[in-house]
Formats: sequence, C-alpha cells, structure tokens
Amino acid sequence: MNLLVCISRTPETTAKISFAENNTKFNSDGVNYIMNPYDEWYALVRAIELKEAVGGKVIAINVGGPENDIVIRKALAIGADEAVRVNGDPNSALFTATQIANYAKENACDIVFCGKETIDYNGSEVGAMVAELLDQPFISYASKMDVEGTKATVERDIEGGVEVVELDTPFVISAAKGLAEQRIPNMRGIMMAKRKPLAVVEATAVDAKNEIVSYTMPAGKSAVKLIDPENMDELVRLLHEEAKVI
Repeated sequence: MNLLVCISRTPETTAKISFAENNTKFNSDGVNYIMNPYDEWYALVRAIELKEAVGGKVIAINVGGPENDIVIRKALAIGADEAVRVNGDPNSALFTATQIANYAKENACDIVFCGKETIDYNGSEVGAMVAELLDQPFISYASKMDVEGTKATVERDIEGGVEVVELDTPFVISAAKGLAEQRIPNMRGIMMAKRKPLAVVEATAVDAKNEIVSYTMPAGKSAVKLIDPENMDELVRLLHEEAKVI
C-alpha cells in the first residue's frame, strides 16, 4: 500500500505576523518555520500507524524550495520511508494540489493524507482539489480510520454527532484531531532520516486562476472597560452602542 502524506511548512504559532511588498506578501524575515501541526500530528502519524499494521510505504511530499528540506527531513525522522519535494513556488492551492495529484497519479498511491488545514492560511482547499484532480473520493476532517484490505471505515465529527463512511481505496483524506497521536522523533529516527531518500522533482506549469491583491491585519483589540456594578444603564448602553451585541 502506497501512502502519500502532504507536508506543509508553516510559521511557528508564536511568529510575529507582518506583510511586505505593499501588503501582497508575507514577511518571512526573522520567522521560524515548522511542519504544519495537522500534517505532522495526525496525517503523517496515522499513515505510519497504518503502514505498521498492514505494510506498505509512507512517502512525504512537499511543494516548495530547498528551505523546506529540514521540515521534510523531520517527516523522515518520525517514520516516513521516503520523501519528495516538488521544486516550485506554492503560490496557490491549485498549484500545490496539481503537483501532489500528478505525483500520486504517477506513483499509484492508495491513500493521500493531508492535514485538515494549514495554520497559516486555514483554507482547507488542497485536499479537496487533489481528490478532484485524481477523480477520487474525498473525506474531510476525519477523526478515526480503520482499514481492512482495500476497504476503509472513516469517522468524522459533524454537528450533533458522528458520520461513518465506508469506501474503497484509492481516496484522499484530511486529518483532524483524534485520527492519531503526536509522535516525537527519537535519536535513531533522526539519524536514519539522514540516509533516507529525499527526491527533488521539478514542478509542472499551472495557469494561475487568482492573485493576491493584499493582506490586512485584524483590527486591534480595544482596551477593557470596567463598569461599576451599580451602573447597569451604562453597561447596557455600551453593549448596545459600542459592542453592538444587543
């Protein structure tokens, strides 16, 4: 079973966010990067668990430049067997999804895993696009998955309950909390990662369907106002006129 795991490189959660080039580009100066937590904790680990249970191979794939190699090596240290970096600028979800779909198609991947979203864009777009480009089923926000032979049973949380889906491979799945538990790479895994293959392939051209016009920062939080508990009329006025919640 070939298990392909999509790996993204994202700013760490404590990074200071700012924009450059007339607010059209994220300012990466001084920013530390990590593997997207949803990709690492849930998608990658569940793929490794599945390989350990039924056999097969786990391949981590990333779309980006050489600066991403350190993040990809971490996937190898955690337990991926191979890795591939598609050398290109991931300037849109469509571009990224196209590169992943091309690789999955050429290498007959049975399951494509991705995190439910990246913590920088929160778009949840790539997984669905990959499935569409492959003409395969897509299960989003999976919290549990069992596989027997070529049939998978997947659970996903929905409002007020749990949805259970049965489907055959191949398919694409996005991982949410509950699908697996985080693994910390040990020293043996870190050393072995240096010897595992990390292939680099060139990206294919994709016609841009959109462009970034500008980014804006969210409005700053206002100062806390303390109201005397005896002055309920003022509290009601502020909730009505300023907070606009009543």
